Amino acid sequence: MAEKLDDISVSEEQFELEGQTSNAPEAVGGEPPRKSKSGAGGTKAAKQRAASPGFPARTATFVRDTRAEMRRVSWPTANEVKNTTIITLVAVVFFALYLFGIDRVWAFLIDHLRVWLGGS
Repeated sequence: MAEKLDDISVSEEQFELEGQTSNAPEAVGGEPPRKSKSGAGGTKAAKQRAASPGFPARTATFVRDTRAEMRRVSWPTANEVKNTTIITLVAVVFFALYLFGIDRVWAFLIDHLRVWLGGS
């Protein structure tokens, strides 16, 4: 039995957790799961690597998922982009002038303080 969510098919086999170990601890008060002591030393990982899809299949899945996600994006209108650009430019000019003014005031005060204290 497969369920369809948007453009993604998910089968029950993909959700079976029986026989798999997890690195996450169990519920509060529970004991964390233990690793398998099968002595084979990574045969399970080797089987998973062998069963994993190849580069072309993973690339196709990535492109398909990316396209599905891009359809869900809420794109701004041209008017919204124009308004936020104007607001940004006004803020940049304001802060540039403000910081320039503060810099000039401090330069004036430091220069006059240096002269007043007897510097050259």
